[in-house]
Amino acid sequence: MSKQTERSIFRNLSPLDHRYYLSNTELFEKLEHYISEDGAVKYALKVEGALLSAHLNRLGLASEKNLKAVETAVQQVEPEAVYQEEETTRHNVRALVNVMKKELPEELSPYVHLGATSVDVLDTAAALRYRDVTRDVLVPLLMQLERTLIELAEKEAETPQVGRTHGQHAVPVTVGFALAEYVARLGKAIPKILDSADQLSGKLSGAVGGYNAMGLIVEDPIAFEREVLESLDLPVSEYSNQIVEPEYLLHLLLELNIAFGVVANLADDLRHLQRTEIGELREFFSSSQVGSSTMPHKRNPWNSEHVKSLWKAFSPRVMSFFLDQISEHQRDLTNSASGRFVSDYMGGFVAAVNRMLRVAGTLHIERENLDHNLKGNGDFILSEAAYILLSQAGDPDAHEGVRKITLECEKSGASLLEKLQENPETWKKIDEQLQRVMGIGAADFFSNPARYRGATAEKTRAITGRYQRVLAELEARLAVE
Repeated sequence: MSKQTERSIFRNLSPLDHRYYLSNTELFEKLEHYISEDGAVKYALKVEGALLSAHLNRLGLASEKNLKAVETAVQQVEPEAVYQEEETTRHNVRALVNVMKKELPEELSPYVHLGATSVDVLDTAAALRYRDVTRDVLVPLLMQLERTLIELAEKEAETPQVGRTHGQHAVPVTVGFALAEYVARLGKAIPKILDSADQLSGKLSGAVGGYNAMGLIVEDPIAFEREVLESLDLPVSEYSNQIVEPEYLLHLLLELNIAFGVVANLADDLRHLQRTEIGELREFFSSSQVGSSTMPHKRNPWNSEHVKSLWKAFSPRVMSFFLDQISEHQRDLTNSASGRFVSDYMGGFVAAVNRMLRVAGTLHIERENLDHNLKGNGDFILSEAAYILLSQAGDPDAHEGVRKITLECEKSGASLLEKLQENPETWKKIDEQLQRVMGIGAADFFSNPARYRGATAEKTRAITGRYQRVLAELEARLAVE
């Protein structure tokens, strides 16, 4: 057993490699195939293997035996051997090439990496692994969260809730309508993430992108580049100097960060709705769970807080993504360290989305508190309705009149209904309008604020229906591609 195998994960420096690994083991072990250092080496080998196979085909050496030897070499090279070789070469790609050559028959080794520069391999491998991790892990996880939110929004499409702006009671909505916001926002983000991933591109154009070296080897280096990248199912960067145009990856990372913000916003809303004085929702809290080391009664919304905290830690890294967009004169190495932390960002993003999935999947709706809060300010939240109904009845000063009535209500403690009834003419106008528009009398309407929910339930179902179709399209797209 190697020293590395024996090492305790609690000696690792990054919380991603101990705390978040333990709470997201299955997902993080999927990520390992793509964005770990092992994944980076394996994908670079995949690119080298595709390049070598294309050379062998060009030279008439692509026998079944030789192609099998290439495949075996790609599979056998381990990161430890590459890192050990790098102690000598002080160059990561040259180390990888040297180790790969040792795994091949001598007559094939001259063609390894032939005509390529290091970044041909690194940028192409990065495009492949970031595309694959997005398609295989990130998008499916986001789709799972979207599906959970759709189910919850549909289930609670007609559950009354007081709407809020600025932290203040506004007008009635439904729980499903409030959740439909996130169904719509996340539902638009997911296809854009997949689009950006599928546009990631590679290159095989040499040291400054001019095909200088490859032009000495093949008659048409541009066609050869396309052939190699097509074998990897990857587009060719429209222009490349030593590096692939950075905007391909930048677009993907920005779309991920947008989705991260949506998830964090949802977490924040859910956290506030769990406040003691609101208490409309509640995260799952197990019988053995402890909310406070000193206050046994505490049931903290720690999962929602945790999601926002991860967003605070990782979302600002978008600044580094923008900084890495700039590389001077064909290429510099100012992204050599910062670019490695894309993997950390994706790990933090997955941890946050997975935590939100657990919250959404076990969210408890406190119906009594919803009803209590809806009626907590009496019928004040129907003042908008009173103003609109009076305006429709022809009152040019309806808004000001109702505003003054609410001030009188606050001063006297009377309800809006009671104050409106003091003026028989006003009350009659409101009653007639309600009979015409909703088919109910004013007394019934003002005694039940939940009736004034507008088209929130209908809008909720329209949104959930739309994004169910979007998910079906995404599933079909992932299955085909």
